[in-house]
Amino acid sequence: MLLRFAVENHLSICERQELSFAASSLKDQSDGLIRCEAVDSGAVVPAVVIYGANASGKTNFVNALSTMRLMVLWSQTKGEPGGGVPRQEFLLDPSFSEKPSCFEIDFVLDGIRYHYGFEATDEAFTSEWLYEIPKAHRRRLYERKKLDFDFGRRLKGQNHNIARLTRSNSLFLSAAAQNGHELLSRVYKYFQDIAFSGPIPVPGVESSSRVKGDRVDDRVIEFLKSINTGVIGYQKRETELSEDDRANHRELRAVLERISGGAIELKPLDEEKMVRIELAHRGRGGEVVHFDLGLESAGTLRMLNILSQTFEAIDEGLPIIIDELDASLHTYASEAILRLFCSSTVNQNGAQLIATTHDTNLMKSPILRRDQLWFADKNNEGATEIYPLTDIRTRKGDNVELGYLQGRYGAVPSDDPVAALLQSH
Repeated sequence: MLLRFAVENHLSICERQELSFAASSLKDQSDGLIRCEAVDSGAVVPAVVIYGANASGKTNFVNALSTMRLMVLWSQTKGEPGGGVPRQEFLLDPSFSEKPSCFEIDFVLDGIRYHYGFEATDEAFTSEWLYEIPKAHRRRLYERKKLDFDFGRRLKGQNHNIARLTRSNSLFLSAAAQNGHELLSRVYKYFQDIAFSGPIPVPGVESSSRVKGDRVDDRVIEFLKSINTGVIGYQKRETELSEDDRANHRELRAVLERISGGAIELKPLDEEKMVRIELAHRGRGGEVVHFDLGLESAGTLRMLNILSQTFEAIDEGLPIIIDELDASLHTYASEAILRLFCSSTVNQNGAQLIATTHDTNLMKSPILRRDQLWFADKNNEGATEIYPLTDIRTRKGDNVELGYLQGRYGAVPSDDPVAALLQSH
């Protein structure tokens, strides 16, 4: 269960910015809240939605969580000795190139709250820490300053041996998981299980890669059917794997690794044949016609991708991050996805969603509380600031969408581009 995430000195984020899932004391509807004794309010929200103007830093904020995840997963195995740390610091102030980037996260695993974080410069990880917080007091599991380690008594295992294997540009958590450390392997897996979905699927490729075990979840088909996409089923078709397919796959992996700055979990094409998913539609005469994914709309492909990940997250009680939830999706489809997380009947295992969007219609949805609405805005120095609606005085029943569009909460374009163009002529 994700409790909070904070980042400093990453892309457009300059000073520390923090997102919290802890439910506030608002009297808004509480049906979808997830009980959690690890936070003072006793509950966390199942989803948060981040709004902001174009280039406000919404994507940069969720990218920070993705970057943290990749560093945990790959710094030990994919990092080159002496190769430094592939971070992306705040560039609008030259002094920040000398300051470390910082990433922190709090989450609950097996009923225990953990606080984990690290700092990194271009050359190395300068600090790293992990605490467990069973009650009011936190207990140190380990702390690290450069390559000096201090281990708490409760962290059992080959800690000192693993410390000797940890490079200056790799995380101890990453090294510990690679060497089978019992507790830290479970913490590592928490990061492994965080799912991400971007706004622009690669036609056919991303969608099929998200279909677990070469099948489509029946719930995905029912969802697509219920919102009138025309999809009524699917079939699997085995096809020969051409050299072009292999070449495209290698090229796609290389591009994605350059974008992400780390290794990509992309299914290898080692077999001579591959299984393709084709979605079923009802033809004019009532017969069933199957379409290759390349013939489906961008919205259908996006929903296939998002819903496959969503139902997996709901089944396992995992976090998922969806950048630009509204991309290629109708408002009703976006709200239906949010409803899956905000329904205690559907979301029985505590899955959580972070979504960025421009769709202000969702602000009117009765399923969203005011403490689930967050904003990203840039200050006068071009730095992103993240803040919740609860930082602003509102009342239950306020027209939040209208207030946002009128600029009462910030995080909207401040100038009229058309007027500016007219004045320039």
